Amino acid sequence: MITTEDLTFFRVLAASPSLAEAARNLNVTPPAVTQRLRALEERVGVKLIERSSRGLNLTDEGEMIATEGVEIINAIEALSERLASRTSQIRGHLRVAAPYGFGRRYVSPVVEAFVRAHPAMTVTLELSDSPIRQVSESWDIVVHIGALPESDRLVTTLAPNRRILCAAPAYLEGHPPIVTPDDLIAHRCLALRENNEDVTLWRFMHADKERMTVRVHPAMSSNDGEIVRDWALAGLGVIVRSEWDVAGDLAAGRLVEILPDWAPPAADVVALLHARHGRSGRTNAFLQTLRAALASVPWRADRGSGF
Repeated sequence: MITTEDLTFFRVLAASPSLAEAARNLNVTPPAVTQRLRALEERVGVKLIERSSRGLNLTDEGEMIATEGVEIINAIEALSERLASRTSQIRGHLRVAAPYGFGRRYVSPVVEAFVRAHPAMTVTLELSDSPIRQVSESWDIVVHIGALPESDRLVTTLAPNRRILCAAPAYLEGHPPIVTPDDLIAHRCLALRENNEDVTLWRFMHADKERMTVRVHPAMSSNDGEIVRDWALAGLGVIVRSEWDVAGDLAAGRLVEILPDWAPPAADVVALLHARHGRSGRTNAFLQTLRAALASVPWRADRGSGF
């Protein structure tokens, strides 16, 4: 017999480019995924996935399970939604993906509050340096910050978010002044590698001048924004960082904004969602909770009305 757990497992597997990626999405080890896939194939008696140097390929039978399995899961979830609506209770399982730092600071508390308000709910919160990779049928809401790739998901803005060029006072005191973006070429720049963006090409806009781009040569880089911010606080160089992450440091004087008239492109906080007709009540309820939590733009409250 194929269980709903099998169908949920195979849905994630079918949406992943590799077994390693499926393991990350399932929060298990790659051998565990291989073992579970082998056990499923033995039970159904056919091969479901072929592995090649170019990734995973579904067999005809695998395509059948992936396609019809999604319909079965959706039907079960829809039935659960209809039953819950009769008791005015939100229930079921919610899958949310978000960036590491923002997810820890702002999304995780919302998940906690949501589950407290709806104890029949279960939630998976996946934090990643590139949550946009989680855009598949497996995730109900993907919180994203930065440039958006092509997607058939609906996009809704949750909160405005500037990107800010800044450094610690100790760094600025010991290095030549930065008067224009071109001056950054001669400075120690710290880069955050995320979302597969070109992190060495820094763009700037000015109200009265033409846009400028500068190709920096990072002295240090990481895929963890907290680490990059800590390097800047230690006086190791200049960063371009989201205001949600550095607003408190700017307010306390631990970091200083550089070239305030030259603005890097904004990176609003957005949510990627399924089409409205395919979205569950629990997803809509969580979206409302998340939107309410960010409505005051908490990182701007850290700095008053300066933005």
